[in-house]
Amino acid sequence: MSIRAKIAGPMLAVATAVAVMVMVMPATANVGATKDIVDTAVEAGSFKTLAAALQAAGLVETLKGAGPFTVFAPTDEAFAKLPAGTVEALLQDKAKLTKILTYHVVAGSVMAKDVVKLKSAKTVEGSSVKITVKDGKVMVDNANVVKTDIAATNGVIHVIDSVILPK
Repeated sequence: MSIRAKIAGPMLAVATAVAVMVMVMPATANVGATKDIVDTAVEAGSFKTLAAALQAAGLVETLKGAGPFTVFAPTDEAFAKLPAGTVEALLQDKAKLTKILTYHVVAGSVMAKDVVKLKSAKTVEGSSVKITVKDGKVMVDNANVVKTDIAATNGVIHVIDSVILPK
């Protein structure tokens, strides 16, 4: 048996094992996570406006679902940057609110190490967010990503400092 054949057998076994792990991993919960995206955000305490908006839009059950989802979650301070009366008006306009909130969600669990490799990501709303990396800082549209990889049982949260709006 040639040296190539001796190496190829074990390498094929390793490659097969890795392929099986990759196929199985998306179906499993994030390691260490004990709560879904909504409960994780609520427990953090800095997403009260987001939680109220999700409730008003009827999206709580969706984001408590199996997923996985990646949520670019604006903080309460991010919502406070909007012009006066904007949040209140959005809470009364379910269609517009839903469009904005689903623009913050990407299907799948996209960790920070993968986000930085992207130029854009298609959102659940249907259009894409622009992703830029400059000097080690990541931006999603006009929002800075200020905290990454907050694991939830059904996906991941990346915290952003501004509300992003679909075109």
